[in-house]
Amino acid sequence: MAEHAMYFTDERAQRMYKIRTIVLKTLVYLFLTVFALFMLAPFVVMVIGSFVEAKAFDKFEKTANFAYLGFANWTGENYANVFTYGQNSFPTFFLNTLIVAVGSTTVTVVTAVLAAFAFARLNFKGKDALFALLLATMMIPGEMMVITNYMTVNQINWTNTFAALILVHGVSVFYIFYLRQTFQQIPNELYLAAKVDGVGDLGYLVKVMIPIAMPTITTIIILSMMGAWNSFVWPNLVADGTWRLDKSDSHSMMLVSNGLRNMFAAMGTRADALKIAGSMVISIPLFIVFILFRKYIMRGVSRSGIKG
Repeated sequence: MAEHAMYFTDERAQRMYKIRTIVLKTLVYLFLTVFALFMLAPFVVMVIGSFVEAKAFDKFEKTANFAYLGFANWTGENYANVFTYGQNSFPTFFLNTLIVAVGSTTVTVVTAVLAAFAFARLNFKGKDALFALLLATMMIPGEMMVITNYMTVNQINWTNTFAALILVHGVSVFYIFYLRQTFQQIPNELYLAAKVDGVGDLGYLVKVMIPIAMPTITTIIILSMMGAWNSFVWPNLVADGTWRLDKSDSHSMMLVSNGLRNMFAAMGTRADALKIAGSMVISIPLFIVFILFRKYIMRGVSRSGIKG
């Protein structure tokens, strides 16, 4: 009788445990679903709003907003490009931003990898003092750096050039520090073994350290790309005009941030649909970057709890 009662109690406890587990999982998934919808809502509104009729035009078709942006005449009609601002146009801003984002990200990754490798593996006099000095520069307010960089660019006549837009973001102390921490977690025995096998420092960096640290480098790529793509203050200071290619032609140096701001300010509230369409178009490259590198991001997350 006692055994039967104990069996009944255990069965009831197991049933209650399963019920609590199901309820808990349901609540967790419900919370995640609501949170995901909350995060996706602005993007859904952006996509839908980009196909809404713009009040600035007499006639409208579903893809007219994108045709008016100047990329392509998808509707088959000869629309005037109302998104032309003097010698500037949305495709020009988009191309400029793409060049600056890719260029500055490439320079940032190269400098971060080389500097982090030097501070993590090479031995030279004053290494710790120099690294501490670099970290100290992170305490300087960004506004002071902007003023100094602006004065330097003016003195060397780099205003309205790609060099000013790309090289000013070419070195990031934070990314160097971030990548150095990852490099230091790689066993030093691998470096010594590579030395015994006759592999040089550059070969060891390329063949061993970079593949192991690829999740961290991928994070740097994404963050650097986003920072360059969304930059506003610096382009507004040094790239608000044109760069003359020759005596008869010139190229606008505005990016999507300051270029679209000027366009939207000129058009007022009549082109809200165009603004949303433009926002969607300039968000696509960042989404593509995330899709291309998502496996490295997930690999980095999966390794984050593994020691040794």
